[in-house]
Formats: sequence, structure tokens, C-alpha cells
Amino acid sequence: MQLRLLLCLVLFSPQGSSLHHQHSWRTKKRVRELPPTATATATATATAAPATAAPAHRNFTFDLFRALVAANPNQNIIFSPLSISMPLAMISLGARASTKEQILEGLGLSAQGGPEEDELHHGFHRLLQEQRRPREDLQLSLGNVLFIRPAVPVRDAFLSAMRTLYLADAVPTNFKDPEAAQKQINDYVAKETKGKIVDLVKDLDSSEVMVMVSYIFFKAKWETRFDPQSTLKQDFHVTPETVVQVPMMKREDEYDYLLDRRLSCRVVGLPYQGNATALFILPSEGRMHKAEAGLDQETLTKWFKKFTKRKLQLYLPKFSIEGSYQLEKILPKLGIRDLFTSHADLGGLTNHSNIQVSEMVHKAVVEVDESGTQAAAATGMVLGFRSARMGAQVVVFNRPFLMAIVNPEGVLFLGKVARP
Repeated sequence: MQLRLLLCLVLFSPQGSSLHHQHSWRTKKRVRELPPTATATATATATAAPATAAPAHRNFTFDLFRALVAANPNQNIIFSPLSISMPLAMISLGARASTKEQILEGLGLSAQGGPEEDELHHGFHRLLQEQRRPREDLQLSLGNVLFIRPAVPVRDAFLSAMRTLYLADAVPTNFKDPEAAQKQINDYVAKETKGKIVDLVKDLDSSEVMVMVSYIFFKAKWETRFDPQSTLKQDFHVTPETVVQVPMMKREDEYDYLLDRRLSCRVVGLPYQGNATALFILPSEGRMHKAEAGLDQETLTKWFKKFTKRKLQLYLPKFSIEGSYQLEKILPKLGIRDLFTSHADLGGLTNHSNIQVSEMVHKAVVEVDESGTQAAAATGMVLGFRSARMGAQVVVFNRPFLMAIVNPEGVLFLGKVARP
């Protein structure tokens, strides 16, 4: 039998939303708080790493980012670390031996698990419960579901952990009818992602025994909107030789800003209504690789501590980018290897000895406009039998740049805009 992980992420902007200029004390305090990575948030260990922690260089969010960049050179990148780390944490509860150790180490934890592993799962539990509370200023919802073949016995302990820790429903699914199963799963995902993910699962076959789906939906408005009348077509330099025309938004205001001389980049923070911020990172010409290589949790920590309010004439393109990644080809570079091979040990999930993860897919699209940003993500695992003005500095994002959406839950989305 095979376990297929299918991840999907969609970010998009609502059109014509009304936004207000409000720089509250909460916002000023927020942008100076450290936003931990998705895994660090779940483990609640952002302030001090335990003595048993994995080596500091094993930072899942940014290691994965660099692996995706290396596998997709000069292309747009967008993904949700949270939407990927959560199902990996879930499947680790059914993994044993080196399979489990590799997953934990890949997530930046000790291979031995223990209290650190317990805090990982309980941290995700707290996060899921928190997101069930209604919010007026932004929408951030997370959820998980297991589509299970009734004839395959899944261990009660695993199902109990899925229900109690990850609030995951178990839905009986007839994989003997692959088309019906595929429609059932895709309809569910489309509903939970507000219709933005419509074809998460493809090419199911009758040997599948489980599809594990984890989704995230994010929608927020800028604290201060861009005036659509100020948006004009301008050049975007994809490479020194390639120039494309893009709709360039413009707004002069005070922004959180810093110049990182070590990484040769400028960083601008745009707050959303609610407790989230978008970071736009503009490397100096020819220094993109330096910025990519130096991006890590310590760097984000320094940025949020050193941000200062600066009057800027900001030019930022409206853009739409998307990506699709076969993570079973990427995660082995982070040490998570056995899970996708015949060596997988998922004995904590079922007593069947021949189950492995056959596929782990992450799909994403992001749209940013004058109003704000909306985002959704879903992760799935399938198991089956083997077979400027004076006084205002001008900052123009007219060449490839990096972006991140962060809040106290961590890095929700991370990407690279190579060609809007």
C-alpha cells in the first residue's frame, strides 16, 4: 500500500476591499516580536533551544526554501512551511526506527524525540485550537482530515492522536472506486480552501489506503491600501537581458525598513490588519544568491529587532506566481529519505508491513494587489500497497525579490518572485 502526501497552497488578493490607515500600538509592538518558524512555533522553543536540540543549522523552513530554489533555478517559488511541517509531524506519530528519526531531524528536532517531540505535537494542537476562534481583522484557518480505506486496520492509538492532537476527522473512503474517491477528496479540499484548490488529488488508484490532507487558509487586508489609480505599467528586470512590463503599485508612507549590509539587501515590512506582516526583500543587483543563502531564523530575528520607521516611496508590483513541487524528491535532501522508499517503517500507523509514502506534492499560487492578500494551503498523504520625493527614499521592486508572510504562528508563507 502507498501513502501519498499532497500539499496545496493558494494565496490571492480580494479585489476592491476597503482598508484603513491604522498604526496602532499593537502593530508597532508586533513588528518587533520574533516570528518563529512554523516548526519552532509548534514546539514553542523559539526563545531557547533545549540541550538535546538538533544542530542549529537544521532549520526546516529555510533549508526547504534553499532546496526548492536549487531544484527550480530562476523560477518563482512559493510554499507554506506550516502546511508542510504539520503533516510530517502527523505521519511521524505512525513512523518508527530510522523513518521516525529522519522526520524529526528534518524538522529540526532531536532524533530521540522525548519532551521536544511531545511539545511539537502539543504546539500544533494549541495552534489548531487558537485558529478556531473567530477573528474580524483577518482569516487564518488550519485543519486536517484522513480519508481512510475501511478494510485496512489503522491503529487506534494513531487515530486517537490524529483526533485529539490534530483535530483530524477520519472519513471512510472507497478507494476501490478511484474516481469517486478522488472527487470526494477534492470536493472537501475545495470547500475548505474557499474554492481555490480544486484538483489537489490526481491519478489515485485502487491500491491507495489513506489520503492525509492538511490545509491552511489565510486572508488579510493591508493596514493601508495602495491607490489603484497610482498603479502604472513599468519595467521589471527578470534578468539583465530580459525585461517585462508589470503593473507597478505605488504608495508613499512610513514603513518598517532596514538595510542589511551583510546580505546586501533592503527589507520593507507591510503590516496587514490583524497580527500579520508581509516582508519584501530586495537584494542588490547580482546578490540574490547571497540573500537566499543567508536567510534563516536568526536573520529574521535581527530584522524584526532592527526595523525602523522610514518614509519611503515604495513601488511594488502586483503579481501572481505559482509553483508545484514533488517533495518526495526534495525532502531526501533534508535527510527525510526512508519515508518514500521500501525501507519506510510505519508500524505505528498499521500492522501492514508494506506501507510507504508514494508521493508528497505541494502546489501554490499567490496574488498580491492593492487590497491585500488571501492564502490557502492543503497537504495530503496517500498510503497504499507498494507497487521619489525629497525626504522619501525610493525603493523599487523592479527585479527578482523574496517575500514572506509572518505572524506569531511563524512563517506562514515564503517565496521568491523571479518573474511576476
